[in-house]
Amino acid sequence: MTKRIRVIYPVWVPEEALAEDVAVQIPPEHIKPGIEVEFCCTRAGATTMDSYYEIAMAEAFVLEAGLRAAEEGVDAICINTTSDSAVLALRSRLSIPVIGPGATSFLLACMLGNKFSVVTMWDRWKILYKRTFDDQGLWHRVASIRSADIGPDPQKLLAGKEGEVFPRIAEECEKAIEEDGAQVIVIGSTTMHRAHHYLVERLPVPVINPGLVAHKMAEMLLDLDLSHSKLCYADTLAPNDALLFNTLGTATP
Repeated sequence: MTKRIRVIYPVWVPEEALAEDVAVQIPPEHIKPGIEVEFCCTRAGATTMDSYYEIAMAEAFVLEAGLRAAEEGVDAICINTTSDSAVLALRSRLSIPVIGPGATSFLLACMLGNKFSVVTMWDRWKILYKRTFDDQGLWHRVASIRSADIGPDPQKLLAGKEGEVFPRIAEECEKAIEEDGAQVIVIGSTTMHRAHHYLVERLPVPVINPGLVAHKMAEMLLDLDLSHSKLCYADTLAPNDALLFNTLGTATP
């Protein structure tokens, strides 16, 4: 029986850019038989995740998209951002697995080395990881958060920018290893997945691709019939999904 994993982008992405990104983000050879992967983006909300304001916008619209996904019968949800937007809220409302690439990748990094660094594209994205480090008590395992400080392009993501962007990301990874003591590198954004192979070929440490890690975690949980504990992520006593659907369901970018 086929099981469906819904991958939710935390921002609205143009259809053409979404199709191009989907084609390479999770290579077919990494999708197990019997698994169907669906991609969607939020109806509106955040654009570049550049601030706490944008993070809050993303939480609301990702929550709405995740609730709709569950209504449509998906078996697991992956939130396609290392900010793990709305993961805790969706776990509180749902019983199916809800995976955030951030926490999943950071905890995996702790299994692969004593210290890890997050290397991201933009200085403004550094705030995306701090809440997870606080919640998971991971600061003592973090060597650094580094950035190539290149602003994102929501229209094209990294397509066509490899020659400009990849070397700058690699340079920051090398500094994290040589100057900060990182033994593992976590790519700071699921939008940076195109850089993964480039970095793996050039760095002497494991390089974690968060979007792919989240997908494989979802597959594993489905295989083992596991999901989050409802003693931790308690159900609300006053569900009101209709309010979200009615308020956000007609929003446009």
